[in-house]
Amino acid sequence: MLTMPVRQLGESERRAVERLLDLDPYAGAQVAERVAARGLAWWRAEARILGYGSRRNLESICWLGGNLTPVLASEPAVTAFAEQLSGQERLCSSIVGRADAVLELWDRLSAYWGPARDVRPNQPLLATDALPAVAPDPDVRRVRGSEVDRLFPAAVAMYTEEVGVSPLAEDGGRGYRRRVTELVRAGRAYARFVDGRVVFKAELAVVTRRTAQVQGVWVAPEWRGRGIATAAMAAVVRDALDRVAPTVSLYVNDFNLPARRVYERCGFRPVGTLATVLF
Repeated sequence: MLTMPVRQLGESERRAVERLLDLDPYAGAQVAERVAARGLAWWRAEARILGYGSRRNLESICWLGGNLTPVLASEPAVTAFAEQLSGQERLCSSIVGRADAVLELWDRLSAYWGPARDVRPNQPLLATDALPAVAPDPDVRRVRGSEVDRLFPAAVAMYTEEVGVSPLAEDGGRGYRRRVTELVRAGRAYARFVDGRVVFKAELAVVTRRTAQVQGVWVAPEWRGRGIATAAMAAVVRDALDRVAPTVSLYVNDFNLPARRVYERCGFRPVGTLATVLF
């Protein structure tokens, strides 16, 4: 199969990249947020964007930073991206995106970048543009700047449980704490506190003009099974739709049936399937 060469994109092609990202606003949300904030200059974005297609017709892109994310990557584009990347040292901590592209990329790169710590091949991608039919929990609110110390242990517990490694391992958690603090200051972190402790939390980890993407949803272990998550998520979705973006989106592991039921009750509908390769 003949493929066009892959090239690194620069600021002159920003409009073409933005038009392409608009075609996949949910799976490409994280890339869209970064492009909107920092453009395409690698030294400013702390990442590179690879493009596939002619200069007049950009077909696919691949974000190469802390994560590797293909967007609208056709089979020829995946082949071309893999050929380009196979000769490079792996610097990303994960590959994440539409499942077909991610799994094909990993099939081609695993001999060079393997082994993976975990492969999650089926992560339903969900979205909603409607206020939840269920009543929101009035005790779920945005976290205040003075409450970062209370939120941080819950964030660490969530990350460790979800990703399988502690965010404290690499630098003592300084980078992760900065990220949590940024989300709090931006009004994108939510929690329910009981006796000063976090019993529910979630963040709008990605915000674009098209969607607010929820991540980091967590319920304290001793509060699980009490039915608090649906009303808590309804509060997050309602605030995000009222204040932040026209849609709310998220992705979830297929085996997490309790969480999937919560999201369904809150009005989320399937809009695709993602996959994640973790290193």
